[in-house]
Amino acid sequence: MMFVSIGIGTVVAVALIVIVSILTGGPVKGNQGFATSNLVGTTVKGFTLGGLNGGEQRAPWSAGHPGVLIFFASYCGPCHKEMPEVATYVSSHNEKPVVVMGIDAVDRRSSGQAFIKTSHVTFPVAFDPNGVVTTNIFKFANVPETVFVSKHGVVQHVYFGAIPVSELKIGLADLHS
Repeated sequence: MMFVSIGIGTVVAVALIVIVSILTGGPVKGNQGFATSNLVGTTVKGFTLGGLNGGEQRAPWSAGHPGVLIFFASYCGPCHKEMPEVATYVSSHNEKPVVVMGIDAVDRRSSGQAFIKTSHVTFPVAFDPNGVVTTNIFKFANVPETVFVSKHGVVQHVYFGAIPVSELKIGLADLHS
């Protein structure tokens, strides 16, 4: 009798975990390594942030361009592997009209500046020190995350975690079509 109770309790616990994960939009791997997300198919509002190295950075779709947003931070371990690989790919490929933009999330400006310098990032980087865009618009609690957004501001794909260049290419190709 005790084993039956434990078995039922285990089944109920697993079912609750799955239900909570689905309802909260937890990452569940989908096709091609992209994750299913409540963001996919939604229209996200435009934003303007200060650039990590000065000036302003606007959401690419505010100017009618599709965009790839790569959320990162200097203190993020996986970002240290991801960003140099992404930066190398982006600097050697013309992805226009798609705009690739980094968003340094909840970080110190000096740390972010040093990180993008050592990672050889040449694409624009916005600075989101308080997580206004990262947590309020995109609802991300952690980095790295990558979002592919159409020129109309509709989220096409979300990749949770450090994005391999092979997956970046797939998301970019979808934005070009």
